[in-house]
Amino acid sequence: MPRFFSFRTLATFARSAIFADTPVYVQFYITARCNLTCFQCNIRYSNADLPECSLDEVKRIADNLARIGTGIVLLTGGEPFSRVDLPEIIREFVSRGIHVRMQTNGLANEEAIHKVIEYGGNDISISLDSLNPKTQEWINGGFPGSWHRALRAMSIFTKYLPKTSSFASIGCVLQSKNLFDIEALIRFGTRIGWYTSLVPVHVTNQLNPRGFCTFDRSLQFQPDDFPLVDDLLSRLQTMRDQGFLLYDSDQYISNFRLFIRGERLTWRDRHDGVCDSPNLYFAVLPNGDLAPCCDWRLEERRVPVGSPEFPRLFHDQTLRKDLFAITSACPGCMYGSFPEMTISMRHLNAKLQRIKTFMAAPPPKPWPISYERMLEIAEEIRNTSNGSAKRTDK
Repeated sequence: MPRFFSFRTLATFARSAIFADTPVYVQFYITARCNLTCFQCNIRYSNADLPECSLDEVKRIADNLARIGTGIVLLTGGEPFSRVDLPEIIREFVSRGIHVRMQTNGLANEEAIHKVIEYGGNDISISLDSLNPKTQEWINGGFPGSWHRALRAMSIFTKYLPKTSSFASIGCVLQSKNLFDIEALIRFGTRIGWYTSLVPVHVTNQLNPRGFCTFDRSLQFQPDDFPLVDDLLSRLQTMRDQGFLLYDSDQYISNFRLFIRGERLTWRDRHDGVCDSPNLYFAVLPNGDLAPCCDWRLEERRVPVGSPEFPRLFHDQTLRKDLFAITSACPGCMYGSFPEMTISMRHLNAKLQRIKTFMAAPPPKPWPISYERMLEIAEEIRNTSNGSAKRTDK
């Protein structure tokens, strides 16, 4: 059976699980451009001041990430398919044994999707927040047909992704507008062999812009919503235990409840209350500079990840102090990837859950699935009481 992770990435997992000192996961924001204007995302503005790396610069970044032992690189944006050289970018990392994950809104054509898979992009996350087209179009910023285009892209991915060495997931931002749509979305994902991963909406203000935080406070959960969210999360945990494809760990879900209430998060407690950047993860900005995460930048210095000096600088204590000054002051996020990496490396039950997800018992994949069949499945779920797709007439 073809391997999903390279031996090199598996070695990174093993070392990080023991020592927590090797970057399992790097988010590379290869562009700030996007063809949607989703209400919960400000990345177009927060990274718009930065140029994009050339392919030659990407090669040097890939070399250095390989040298420091990186296991996974997430190619994200903006919308990564905005870059016509996305397949070549994928190839640079895959050829060095680094596992590539892509995060996209799905608004790409068949030729582009086929090519990225052909070049090694077999791990995909598509943003989808509802089974209701009108709700999704509203969340996307008022783009008619964007829900249908996302489902078309999902269908195309099932046509070309290899069944035995691929992973497909739905990335969903839980907010007040889609609270009653989530169970239906997870049922849909399970029917088509896709996991679902949840992120709570993050809210900020214009004085403190952050890439994945909205300025729209109406999307934030209010105290009256807390019991509804708690009940939903409990039902989702039960669904996951019954075999539905929800990716999130128990520790992550418990912190989800804390986050929406503005209470202190606990997922960092096994690391003295500070996140694991840069030991387990960090971010690369569109211009190739290192950042502690998607929210914060190094303000006093630049650290180009493609520089010949980067492998040495990465372990430099001065850089570590600069990063610690940022991470120790941060109240913590719930963006999914970073918390789950810490949880997976520091909690045994989460480790076992990840092993089951990716190696021991991968879900059945009834692929390929036509776009028309996906529409039928979505309609079936919306029309059943178990779908829980209530209050969807937005």
